[in-house]
This record gives sequence, structure tokens and C-alpha cells, in this order.
Amino acid sequence: MTDDQLATRARTLADLHARHTPLVLPTVWDAWSARTAVDAGFEALTIGSHPLADSRGAADHEGQSFREVVEAVKPIVAAVDVPVSVDLEAGYGQSPEVLVDGLLEAGGVGLNIEDTVHSEGGRLRSVEEHAAYVAGLRAAAEAAGVPVWINGRTDLFGTVEDRASVLDEAVARLQRLVEAGADSVYPVLIHEDDDLISAVVSALDVPVNITAHPVKHDLARYARLGVGRVSFGPLLQAALTDSMTDMVAGWRA
Repeated sequence: MTDDQLATRARTLADLHARHTPLVLPTVWDAWSARTAVDAGFEALTIGSHPLADSRGAADHEGQSFREVVEAVKPIVAAVDVPVSVDLEAGYGQSPEVLVDGLLEAGGVGLNIEDTVHSEGGRLRSVEEHAAYVAGLRAAAEAAGVPVWINGRTDLFGTVEDRASVLDEAVARLQRLVEAGADSVYPVLIHEDDDLISAVVSALDVPVNITAHPVKHDLARYARLGVGRVSFGPLLQAALTDSMTDMVAGWRA
């Protein structure tokens, strides 16, 4: 894919975020799931690190190298004619420049970047450290001439039992990511809590990405809460696993 084609897809992804509240990006993991989602009418997709790893017999939390991820993403992107974002975990120990180069090589025009550094014992990046990494990604994308959509993720809510107790800290962390160049933000593990979702959404001026379960949750709820972007994380693949288990159960000899 040429730089012009990548830039066009990136601009399309940005336009979709502007036109849809929320924009639903089905989380896919191979060419089949990507084609299936597009055939169902979706205009953009995201590739999830967890389902991608599961589909390849690897572990989540950077159980694959960055080069392995790039090579795995290429045929998925090539299978569809819509913008594709890619969950790049914490960056696989790569510099922002290398990460953006690999993303564009694979044909991706958006990315998730989280603050849990799996290669360093699962520590959480500091606010400024994560913001600096996001700023580096934005600079690298600008240098490449492609307006890559950056979805800045925080795992802070998952580090405590009382998630409401870190709301202010999480919002400050997300606001700093926006200042550094994130186009949307992704606070994980609050998808069951309407109050926390509403609080985060009302505090930020960019789309907030919330994880959804494709069966247990519904689009109307997320629209009512003002969510700007929805993805399924590993939950779509998990739901299909449950369905497949049920379908084949009666065939056991």
C-alpha cells in the first residue's frame, strides 16, 4: 500500500470517528473474521492483541515479537478494503518510530498503545512516560505523512479493587495523553460501570473507547452514555468460543 493510500485510509478512519457516536470497531484476529465483519456492514476494524495471539498459539501481553505481529497483521489488512487499527500493546520494547514504521508496513492506520509494560514485569508507565511515548508516536506518524489514529490506553483501573478511587488519577492520565497527541482514549475494565463511563466521557473532549461484550451489552447503552468508540477486545472471540462449544457438544462420541 502506498503512502497516499495509507493516508487516505487514515483520514477515512478519522472521519468515521467524527460521524458515529459511538463508532463500533469489531475486534478481529484473522482474515476470516475481518472479512466477516466487513460483510456485516462495518466500515473499519481493529485487530486485538489477545485474540490475535490466541489465533496463533501465542500468549497475550507481548508473547509475540513485534516483527511477528507485523507479519500476522499483513494478510488481515490485505483481506479487506477498510481502515484497520492494530492493538500494539505497550510497544514491544520498540521506539515510537519503529512501531509506526511497522504499523504502516502492515497496512494499519490506527493503533492502541497501553501503559502496562509487559516486557518489564508488567509495571505501569508513569503519566509523563506514557505521554512521551504517545508524543513520539504522533511525531513519527507526522514524519511519515500518515495521520495515524492513536488510541491511548490506560490500565490504571485494573490495578485497584475500588476503581472509583482512581477516577481522578485516570482522567488526568488520559487528559495528558490527549495533550501528547492521542486522538481517542481507552480506559479498560470499566465497561460494566455506567457511572465510571459517564464520568470519564464527561471529562474528556475526545472519543472514549469502551470495551463491549457483543451479546451481553448493547449499542443503545453506549450511545446513551456518550461513548465515542466501541471495540470488543477479546470478548467477541470468547463469545464465539462459547457458541462453538455449544454447537459441537452434541457431536461428541
